[in-house]
Formats: sequence, C-alpha cells, structure tokens
Amino acid sequence: MERKSLISEVWKQFDENPITHSAAHHVMAIAELREEHGYARVSDVAKALNITRGSVSLTLKALKQRGLVEEDPNRFLLLSPIGEALAAGIRGKQFLTQKFFVEILGVPEEQARVDSCKIEHLVSHETAKKLTSFLRYIESGDPQADAFMQGWRAFKQPCDHDPNMCPACFHDCLTTLCEAPK
Repeated sequence: MERKSLISEVWKQFDENPITHSAAHHVMAIAELREEHGYARVSDVAKALNITRGSVSLTLKALKQRGLVEEDPNRFLLLSPIGEALAAGIRGKQFLTQKFFVEILGVPEEQARVDSCKIEHLVSHETAKKLTSFLRYIESGDPQADAFMQGWRAFKQPCDHDPNMCPACFHDCLTTLCEAPK
C-alpha cells in the first residue's frame, strides 16, 4: 500500500476510535471514583482529573449523548453497561501494555504507566488479544520462551545509526527518529 493511502486509512481508523483520550480519562475517573467511594459527581471527576467542572460537564455531555454515562436522580454519575464495558476494556489494555513494557521491554515502572495511559484506549481488541497470547507464551515456562527472554535480555547490539546496517531500520535510523526533539 502506498504511504499516502496508508496514512489516510490509519487516520480514518483513528477517527473511528470509540473514545478520545480525554473522554477515556473521564470514563476511568468515574469508574475509579465509584469503586473507591461508591459514587461520582462532576466535582469529584474535576478534582480527580485536575480540571474545571465546566470542562468535565462539556465532556460528560458528549459521553451522555453517546450512551456511555448516565446520572441517577441525585445527579450522581453512572456508567451505562456500554460505559462499564469500555472502562473494563481500557483498564485491561492499560494493565496489559504496562506489563509488556515493564516485564518484557524493561521500561521503568513509572514510564510504563505513563506510556500505557497514553495508548490504552487506542489499542485494538485484536492487538490486545495477540499481546495477551504473547505474554502467556513468555510466562508459560516453555523452554523456547525462556530461551527467547534470556536472549532478549542479553542482547546489547550497539546502534551505529546507519539504517543500511540495521535490519530494523528502513530509510532512517529508528533510534534517532524516536528521540525527543531538542
């Protein structure tokens, strides 16, 4: 597939994502507040997310229109069954990606938590299933899985930043491309 059409297709899929990053945080805040306190109010969500009540109200309006959030007669926030399922899926993907980052890639716990929070709502169910299967295999005790992890942990090939000499890079050095702008 040509690069331009690939970018267009990915962008369309991104737009079709069931929830935005901000909305995911709102849904998760409601779920966590209800678990912790038994209720969630607009002011509680605002405090948990460190944003204004007005900002929370705007996002909640959209979430209510989509049928993800409801209010009881006392104006306490509830997640609909669909909202509950979405929150559970996000929580599961966050756990899964964080576990992969820490236990397989060796990313420090705090960085893994931040990174998994950034992507948990974007990971497809198909990718989550494959990642779950991979983690099951790695943790299965299978001698090949153990050998793979030993090899991975021992792998220390230096990067000379020459994409022609690296099987992972294509046109540009991925290590350089992935660095933060200075």
